[in-house]
Amino acid sequence: MTLNNHPNKTRLDDLLARLRSAGHRITPQSLAIIKILAESREHPSVDQIYSRVHKDFPTTSLATVYNTLERLKEIGEVLELPRSSSGGSRYDGRNPHPHPHLVCTVCGAIEDLDIDLGPAAEEVAAKKGYADVHHRLEFYGVCPRCQRDERSK
Repeated sequence: MTLNNHPNKTRLDDLLARLRSAGHRITPQSLAIIKILAESREHPSVDQIYSRVHKDFPTTSLATVYNTLERLKEIGEVLELPRSSSGGSRYDGRNPHPHPHLVCTVCGAIEDLDIDLGPAAEEVAAKKGYADVHHRLEFYGVCPRCQRDERSK
């Protein structure tokens, strides 16, 4: 994949450029992992990423997935979400900056919420004298699909 200086660079292009500038080598397996993270709206788990990559690259190990995630976390390009009811951590590579999420307590689905908490963080910092204030906010509930499934039982 060739990077370009086009104004409409994709999220994948941004991730690749940041990794390369940090001195990381991009293998076909890590490219597949990065592509999943850059394009996924589902906030995949390690197992979900591994399963998808393993189809095209059967020799890929779980360690490769974990190592790639770790490199992305180190450069601030993936957001690790807390353990869900359906297992381990989930990852947001499309929007790696703190933002609120809505989590289904039944199936574990995660949705991004378009709520800007920046002003609230700034207000907390100003009132309490803290520096480098950041936030993590998750709302929990039962998604519409799980509600339908429960009603149809």
